[in-house]
Amino acid sequence: MTATADREIVISRVLDAPRELVFEAFTAVRHLSQWWGPEGFSTTTRAFEFSVGAEWVFVMHGPDGTDYPEWISWTEIAPPERIALLHGEFRGDPNAFESVLTFTPEGAATRIEMRTVFPTAELRDAAVEEHRAVEGGQQTLGNLAAYVAGTVRTGASG
Repeated sequence: MTATADREIVISRVLDAPRELVFEAFTAVRHLSQWWGPEGFSTTTRAFEFSVGAEWVFVMHGPDGTDYPEWISWTEIAPPERIALLHGEFRGDPNAFESVLTFTPEGAATRIEMRTVFPTAELRDAAVEEHRAVEGGQQTLGNLAAYVAGTVRTGASG
C-alpha cells in the first residue's frame, strides 16, 4: 500500500505497438483527437502544446450530447518513458488530479500504466462511482490500442 492508495486509480494495458509510437500518440493533437476518451466520446481541441508547463484545452463531447470542458498541463515529459500531467476542468481547478503515464517495452509491445492520484479519497470515489473513471480509462486505453495497432499496420506514424 502506498500513502496515496485511497486516492489512486491505476489502469494498465499492453499495446501491440512499439514504445516510441505509443508515446508519440500523446505528443500531437492530430493523434490525440483520434483516440482520446471513452467509447462514444469525441474531442474538440481549443489549444494544444506538448511541452512542460504548456496546456491542452479541450472539450469532450459525450454520446448523449453533453460537453465536458477539460484542461491538462504537462508537468513532466521524458520521451519515450514517462509523461506526468495535471488534469482538471480548467486552469486552477482545485479538484484537478495528477496522472503519471509510464511506457514500458514488453518485447515488440508496450505496457502503458496510467496512475492517477486525486486530491482526496472523496474525489477519487466520486470519479469511480459517478463518472465511471475506471471503465472510462480502460476504454480510453482500448481506443489508444486500436489506434496505434492501426498505425503500425498502415505505417502511418509521424
